[in-house]
Amino acid sequence: MTAEPAAAALPLPDTGTGPAAAGGPGAEPAAARTLDFTLLTVAIASVSMSAPLIASTAAPALAIAFWRNAMAVGVLSPFALWRGRAELRRMGRRAMTLSVLAGVVLALHFGLWLPSLSMTSVATSTALCTTTPIWTTIILRIRGHRPPRLVWVGTALAVVGVVILTGIDLSTDTRALAGDALALGGGIAAAGYVLLGSEVRRTASTTAYTYVCYATTAAVLLVTCLVSGSALGGYDGRTWLKIAALTVVAQLLGHSLLNRVVRGLGPSTTSTAILLETPGAALIAALWLGQIPAWSAYPALCVILVGLALVILADRRKTA
Repeated sequence: MTAEPAAAALPLPDTGTGPAAAGGPGAEPAAARTLDFTLLTVAIASVSMSAPLIASTAAPALAIAFWRNAMAVGVLSPFALWRGRAELRRMGRRAMTLSVLAGVVLALHFGLWLPSLSMTSVATSTALCTTTPIWTTIILRIRGHRPPRLVWVGTALAVVGVVILTGIDLSTDTRALAGDALALGGGIAAAGYVLLGSEVRRTASTTAYTYVCYATTAAVLLVTCLVSGSALGGYDGRTWLKIAALTVVAQLLGHSLLNRVVRGLGPSTTSTAILLETPGAALIAALWLGQIPAWSAYPALCVILVGLALVILADRRKTA
């Protein structure tokens, strides 16, 4: 999330729909689904800020990943350890274990994808890392689920849209190939993160899940930074402000809202929607950094939206 389950990271009431939701009046699921899509839009807009902020922040990429998770844990601690203590106790061993595993997988996503940006082209790295919905659908199939044909078609179409937008130029250079492999691994890890989050969110609240997940991610990334020698401090005030902004926007709003809506919308729709991060980041980079996207960005966005629409249509038919 580039890649990364109350309506935000803070403890607001959950109103999910889908397999984990309770029954109720017919109007409630429709209203909850509308809310989920609204929150999903905010989440995608928020995570789209991630790449431009990281690109403009003068700090090691892995250190940035550590601090955004560590700061998020600091913000969530008063709520999770004070108001949400009962929620943490009610998680149970299985949900707690899966939350820790999700944190490890999220750290793996950051640890694979971010280094790939300096080994291969940013466009190729982005295109390979955003293959997440393909792996999500494949993993679901391996687990015995039978995604509708429209899910496969929509997922493939959305990924094609990202390839059109970013371009993909696989090199024969050994270092570039290693970077390509890391980016692809980052996309697979992101799929695992989304699927684990959707499983935990069947029974656990957003606050409890994100607190355990982010704390685990921060711990794993801290060890990674210490082992790799990534500087964790010594930045100027402007850099710290950007890291704080990244924490609030991309982590607390972006990732946490994705973890919130995956309960109702499901992993296929959520992971496919994440593909919109790429054109979103391009638009923000154009407005903020003056990096005007190529003309191909506009038809590519249309292709991604059509693919997402097909996945949503398939999910709605399945639950109808």
